[in-house]
Parts: sequence; C-alpha cells; structure tokens
Amino acid sequence: MKRLVRQTLVIARRDFIATVFTPTFLLFLLAPFFMIGFATIGGLGARQMVTSTKGNVSILFIANAADGAKIAAVDGQLRKSFSMAERPADLMIIKPDGRGEAQARALFAQGKHDVYAVAFGPLERLTILRSGGSDRSAAYLAELAEQVLRDGKAGLATGQRLTDSRVIPIERETPTQGGRQGIGFAAVFIIFFLTLLLAGQAVGMLAEEKGNKVIEILAAAVPLESVFLGKLIGMFGVALLFVAFWGLLATQGLNYFPTNGLSLATLQPAIGLPLFFVFGAAYFTMAYLLLGAVFLGVGAQASTVREIQMLSLPITIFQVAMFGLSSSAASQPGTDMALFAEIFPFSSPFSMAARGATDPRIWPHLLALGWQLTWVALTIFVAARMFRRGVLKSGSGGLKRLFGRQKSVPAAGLEPRS
Repeated sequence: MKRLVRQTLVIARRDFIATVFTPTFLLFLLAPFFMIGFATIGGLGARQMVTSTKGNVSILFIANAADGAKIAAVDGQLRKSFSMAERPADLMIIKPDGRGEAQARALFAQGKHDVYAVAFGPLERLTILRSGGSDRSAAYLAELAEQVLRDGKAGLATGQRLTDSRVIPIERETPTQGGRQGIGFAAVFIIFFLTLLLAGQAVGMLAEEKGNKVIEILAAAVPLESVFLGKLIGMFGVALLFVAFWGLLATQGLNYFPTNGLSLATLQPAIGLPLFFVFGAAYFTMAYLLLGAVFLGVGAQASTVREIQMLSLPITIFQVAMFGLSSSAASQPGTDMALFAEIFPFSSPFSMAARGATDPRIWPHLLALGWQLTWVALTIFVAARMFRRGVLKSGSGGLKRLFGRQKSVPAAGLEPRS
C-alpha cells in the first residue's frame, strides 16, 4: 500500500508540474479574463442595439391640444412607477386631421419611428390599433384615457396627486428568501462551471500521452491504478490552483464594487457564510472527482483526439442536464424535484450546495457527503477498470472484461509491473 501511494503521488506530481509549468497554462489561467471581456463586449453591443431600437419606438395618441396636454401630464405621472426596463415606448401626441382610422393606419407606415399602437377618437369611446404583440402598449394607452376621464369626473387637475408620500430607505437585517435562492443558484453555477472547465483537462493530457506512447511507458513502470489515481489527483491539484487564483482575485475585486444599499445580512446563507464555503469546497471536490474519473475512464477508450471528443460530448450533455436539474431544485427548495436532485449522485453536489443557502440544518450535508463519497469511490473503481482496459486493450469482453481478472498485454514490448 505504501508503494502504491508513493507511486500515485509521483504520477500526481509529474502531471501537476507538466501542466502548471508551461506557457499554455498561463493562457488557461487567464482564460476567464478573455471570456469576461468577450461577454462584456457582446453585452455592450446588445445593450446599445436595444437602446437605439427602443429610442426609435413610439406609441401615438391622436388628440386635440386640450386632451393632448392632459394625456401628456398623466403619462408623466404613470411612467414614474415603471422601471427603466419596463417603461412603455415614448408617447407622441398627434393632432387629428379629420380622417380618423385612416390617419391612424397611415401612421404605422411612416418611416421615422416603429409604431406599436395608435389611439384615436373620443376618450369615452377610444379606438386603439396595435401591431403584432404590442398588447401592453395598447393597454397603456387605454389606461391613459381612463385616468384623464377619472380626473375630470373628480374635478381634479390632470395629474394632481392626493397623497404626499415619503420614501425612507432602510437596510435589511435579515436575508430574503429570494436572495438566499439566488445565492444557491450562484453556488450551483460556479461549481458546474469549474468542474466542466477543469475536468476536461485530464482528457486532453491523456490524449496527448496516448498519442506519443508515454502512457505505455508509465504502464510498464507502475501499476495502472497508480497512473489513474495519480492523474486524477494531479489534475485536481491544478484545479485547486486555478480556484485559489480566481478566488483571491474575486475577494479583492469585491471591495471595489458598490453595495447599492445592500448589507451583508442580505447575503447570508441559511447555514452561515463560513460553513457555506466549507461545504461548497467539499461539494466541488466531490463533483470534480466524479466528473474527472468519468472523463479519464471514458477517455482511455479512445485512441485519437476525435474519438475523445465524440466520447466527451455525451458526458458534457449529461452534465449540462444535471446543471438544469440542480438549478430548478435551487429555485424550488423542499419540493420532490429538489429531493430527487439531492439524492441523484451526479446532481447531488450541486443541489446540496444550493440547499445550504436556504436550509439551516447541518445533518443533511453530512449525510450527503457520505453518500457522495460512496459514489466517488464506486466511480473511481469502475473508471480505473475502464482505464486499464483502454490503455492495455486487454480482457475477454463484456462485464467480465470490465470487472473480472484481466490478463495484461504488454504495450510497446514492455512488461507492466503489478
């Protein structure tokens, strides 16, 4: 056992150094910078396009000067209750030319603005023409006419307010349920993103070593179980280095972001922030070992990079499905679907990380970690068998070839040691 552990650590150190001490690892370490930069550029472009498009959209009200002034005053009051993203299109008051519906239809064909809806006629019997799915714009025009008529019947000046409201901002002392669910979803996304980004590295290194026959030299020198475990531990060390680097940057960068009146109490998960990070690290470890073992076991079956890509695709799709399941569980804690996601081995690390944000109990996490550790051990055992079969191309076939006692075929004329 001591010799097996020593050989495993030698392979782990070899893979860690071979990955970290290369110029390409620096590019990999800084890859999120490029991803964030491209996403920012795309987001700014999309925002500019939406802003420019929104500025060219309008809703029209055909009314005389007296009614138009009242409608504009009510519009100014109602718009204050909408957020910037939900505000209706800009309102334009058009003088009537006596053609009624013909004038309204002609306004849709003008090239200056994209017209969503046009209202015309007496306010008591208003007619509204709308294009496509702009039913909210039509409802807003109807509400404008309703408010103008109500003010008139009540004898109030148009837009006059009967209340004098004061808004006093306060800081919450307890977190909201929606905020905790948001923390849970963030935990699911971060663990999913890191495992999917980092676990795939093991497959790339394995493909390179199978191509240049290094894996056969390693198989001749040490037991394949040590090679498998060493690679898994070495790549996990690379993952920890990546997480530590970006975790340090994130903690330093948060000091420069405005809180917008939010206190730390609103960001407190149910089990407390220290335990949330501890369990989050444990769940990331379980998720990485599960996915990394599967990638190594499946990747060993391929002999070319194309075959590895074909084999990795179903795993990636499955992992995305687990992310979707865990995200739904994070938004619906306590439901049957959330319970299923917490029990299913490959979604359990994500879902239990999200549960820590909404459920203050500790014992489910201890139970879940034991359950996940059992599946990690089982997955590593099966993947190691698949790894041996894929590297040595040995065995008779079927389940016996996968789990039974195997006869090794020497690779490249070298006799592997047991």
